[in-house]
Amino acid sequence: MALISESNNWALISIMFASSFIAIYLEQKYKWAAKISGAIITLVIAVFLTNLNIIPSSAVVFDDIVWGYAVPLAIPLLLLNANIIKIWRETGRMLAIFLIGAVGTLAGAIVGTILLSGLVDGLPGVAAMMTGSYIGGGVNFTAVADAFHVDGNLISATTVADNLNMAVYFMILLAIASSVWFRKHFPHPYIDEVQESGNSGEGATLAAKYWGRSDISLKDIAAAFAYAAIVVTFAKLIGGVLSENIPQTHAFLKMLNTFFGSQYVWITNISMIFATVFEKHARNIHGAKEVGTWLIYQFYFVIGVPASVALIIRNAPLLLLFCLIIVAFNMLISFVIGKLFRFSLEEIIIASNANIGGPTTAAGMAISQGWNKLVGPSMLVGTFGYVIGTWLGIIVGSILGA
Repeated sequence: MALISESNNWALISIMFASSFIAIYLEQKYKWAAKISGAIITLVIAVFLTNLNIIPSSAVVFDDIVWGYAVPLAIPLLLLNANIIKIWRETGRMLAIFLIGAVGTLAGAIVGTILLSGLVDGLPGVAAMMTGSYIGGGVNFTAVADAFHVDGNLISATTVADNLNMAVYFMILLAIASSVWFRKHFPHPYIDEVQESGNSGEGATLAAKYWGRSDISLKDIAAAFAYAAIVVTFAKLIGGVLSENIPQTHAFLKMLNTFFGSQYVWITNISMIFATVFEKHARNIHGAKEVGTWLIYQFYFVIGVPASVALIIRNAPLLLLFCLIIVAFNMLISFVIGKLFRFSLEEIIIASNANIGGPTTAAGMAISQGWNKLVGPSMLVGTFGYVIGTWLGIIVGSILGA
């Protein structure tokens, strides 16, 4: 039993908001924290609070408020400056390394199933779910689980193992980004750009310099939230209509239904169209980046909440190992092939993140590191993962006999 009840919404909101403030403060005050990034510090705080039984591993405020409102509102705000015509030139390379990482996910799922076969009941179904999730996202995880009628207890245990695995994975990616060895062996133009732009301005760290005070008015805040809410409303409307009208009589149509019925797909599409067609108006909404990023920090906190180490040790140690195997293969193939074809370190990191974590975590990491040119491409390729994730998850599950 956690110290704070799952029904104590205001206490949980206070802790979540305070955690993101502490993380941002540390990131902008101390260089060690800036290297880790405030987003990951927020996630780590959540992991500690959960495992010390201070906050519950699940609560309505996390699922309904953050997943239901904060994340959808953040995406339009973060994509306000993402002119699709301008970023498409860079997205081609990102898509290529993203697909290479997807091959790694497929290989990891198959190898992991072979290695742990017989040790976990229903592992082929888990392999199918995690293939969909680690190429697309939660949308695909749910769709594939439904396609193979995976047991509910197995789904819950896999979700807990996945969350702890993701927390470790994000920290590894950020450690790689700051690693001297990796910077020596991979080109890193975006890191260099951030460091060069950080040579002037006020603040103790690069993060503080990047997030210096902006010219934001009350009208800007009102416009930003109004814009984001309208985008989400239309996205949910379009997704709902298509979800109801696209039949699910076979696997391909079910995949189309899952993709076109997803609010996140349409939030991204509408945001990209607005930022491209009405670029001048989008640029005039100041403060959207700051507000959107703050909302993403709440998302990182929620990612860390379900990562209960005790629960995993008790119920899902082999599932955690299985998730680690998939991620290891994704990273290994991404970095080896990326090295051969001279992809930048940042492109490989963000593409791998878009595979494993999805478009929102990839965009959040790009923002937290100041790799602004990769935010739009990461959302695009991550969304493309929604397209192929369910399909590939079903193929893998069928091959393995889910």
